Amino acid sequence: MHPSNEALDTLAVRTLRMLAIDMVEQAKSGHPGMPMGAAPMAYVLFKEVMRHDPGDPTWPDRDRFILSAGHGSALLYSLLHLSGYDLALTDLKSFRQWESKTPGHPEYGHTPGVEATTGPLGQGVAMAVGMAMAETHLAARYNRPDYTLFDHYTYALVGDGDLMEGISHEAASLAGHLGLGKLIVLYDSNDVSLDGALHKANSEDVAGRFRAYGWQVLRVEDGNDLDAIRAALTLARANLKQPTLIEVKTTIGYGAPTVAGTSKAHGAPLGPEERARVAEAYGWDGEPFTVPEAVYEHFEAVRTRGAALRHAWEERFRAYQTAYPEEGAALAARLGGSVPEDLLSVLPDFEGDLKMATREASGKVLQVMAKAVPALWGGSADLATSNNTLIHGENDFSRDEISGRNIWFGVREHAMGAVLNGLALHGGVRPYGATFLVFSDYLRPAIRLSALMKQPVLYIFTHDSIAVGEDGPTHQPVEQLSSLRLIPDLDVIRPADARETAYAYAAALQEGDHPTALVLTRQKLPVLPETKGRYEDFTRGAYLLYATNPAEEAPLDVLFMASGSEVALALGAARRLEEVPGLRVAVISVPSFYRLERMPDTDKQKLFGRPARLKVAIEMGSGALWYRYVGSDGLVFSVERFGASAPGETVVRAYGFSEEAIVQRIIEGLG
Repeated sequence: MHPSNEALDTLAVRTLRMLAIDMVEQAKSGHPGMPMGAAPMAYVLFKEVMRHDPGDPTWPDRDRFILSAGHGSALLYSLLHLSGYDLALTDLKSFRQWESKTPGHPEYGHTPGVEATTGPLGQGVAMAVGMAMAETHLAARYNRPDYTLFDHYTYALVGDGDLMEGISHEAASLAGHLGLGKLIVLYDSNDVSLDGALHKANSEDVAGRFRAYGWQVLRVEDGNDLDAIRAALTLARANLKQPTLIEVKTTIGYGAPTVAGTSKAHGAPLGPEERARVAEAYGWDGEPFTVPEAVYEHFEAVRTRGAALRHAWEERFRAYQTAYPEEGAALAARLGGSVPEDLLSVLPDFEGDLKMATREASGKVLQVMAKAVPALWGGSADLATSNNTLIHGENDFSRDEISGRNIWFGVREHAMGAVLNGLALHGGVRPYGATFLVFSDYLRPAIRLSALMKQPVLYIFTHDSIAVGEDGPTHQPVEQLSSLRLIPDLDVIRPADARETAYAYAAALQEGDHPTALVLTRQKLPVLPETKGRYEDFTRGAYLLYATNPAEEAPLDVLFMASGSEVALALGAARRLEEVPGLRVAVISVPSFYRLERMPDTDKQKLFGRPARLKVAIEMGSGALWYRYVGSDGLVFSVERFGASAPGETVVRAYGFSEEAIVQRIIEGLG
């Protein structure tokens, strides 16, 4: 900690409060209450405690801060501005405006110093768990007795709403189980939520709950007591065996005579009259957006200290690379997000394999990828033995084995998704997580944030259709596949066989600017000769897999398109139709709509625009998206109702997914 200067401390806290108030007033929207109450704890953290360099927001060994209560973004932007990040006072004045650097909720990659996109409550604290996991894992892998490269803390600021969300329960439970001692959560405990007093909806013992999870719990009775906040943070940082929750009792809208302590301070501007009353209560006589020069000078220490810490780390890393050249090169590659360029050369070809479930193929490919990409790290939501996602020969990640690469997420799907985001945001790892496709709904909000933040998270979803069988409609996905495809910037890949599964891994790992969801079968599929050597075609999202005569441009009778297990079904139906003299057919494999939509229009037209008497799509899921390619007069074999409990083959045939049923309907359609 650093020596206190009471007058400057008071002035700095008031400046933070007034900047937040003025930002909301100027925008005529926003959330002033939380910044007004939480400013003191945030000030101590940013000004005195955190190791961060505003001149380099990507320094690998910086402390991380996540504003989980993202509606209080005006506080974060004010802190970043005063600390010297690339955020000018004019940016604060354009709060919540078009193309400004200060959007309504913090957005990663948009504002320098923002570590994660937050706003959906509970997500931030769960991402903080992932960041803390990444720090401890990388420290175990790369620190040496004479060189400490990873030794930073992860901080999150949460509110009552965050801790009511179910995801926070899941994430806090996991963090306590893992003993993440460098995770510190500041709890802005003001007993108010958006609609009113907290007791209307919640009366639990939050501190008791976190103690039960295995956390250290501290309490600051007065949120304006800077010395008490400092003392709590000192105790929290000293406990490396447990994560710490610091409950800080605050008043929402502190200092506003009319609305302080009520939900009226939560999500609306105070208005000119109330602002004037607050300024009087604070002893503040500056114009809107005033920052006293003494405050800027006071915060100069943040930049000076941060730059010195970063430079010392960079020198240490250079010395490390000399002393440990192999580890140094590997770590540099990991921190840069690079993967080997020759991934294709190590992929299994599955030559000679007749049938294999794509979840089984995924497990085999994962072992190869884990060796080729040491940064690959992850696990499953208590389904690893079914998802085939354990990395063989590696330990489990635990409080006793923090270098392990197999994460046991437990039955915590939503937290798993957010933790994966935290791992990816931290850097140095390429995380993956797995569950059944139908349960992707549990982590959908986290998947959406993966895509919004453009993080290269790998989701492995198995048991992909009604072919799941006996487990019945609760476990048989129908709408999930199309639903995931609707998320912008999420690459949903549904491979047709083992070989396309291998292609999917290579494609996902070689691209680092978006998340990928692999959708895999439980049932065995034939390994198709037609997919051999088609990696480049596969990466385009769709390609001509088979045609009666590929060289001809004459009109077709039937143009098939399908994904996943239905590609083999389309091929079988196509060959049956070819037995009818004169019928011409073609089959397109469509593993990825995301990639297909990025294909040049001329190529799409060449692939899908070939004249055909009937265009047919086959997929065991909701079929609405396929009409874009078959046309309004095309034929879509899909599933538009829930599944049923019976052996998988029985369900599949009963729902019309057999060569005989498909051929019969096509012949009827051809007239």
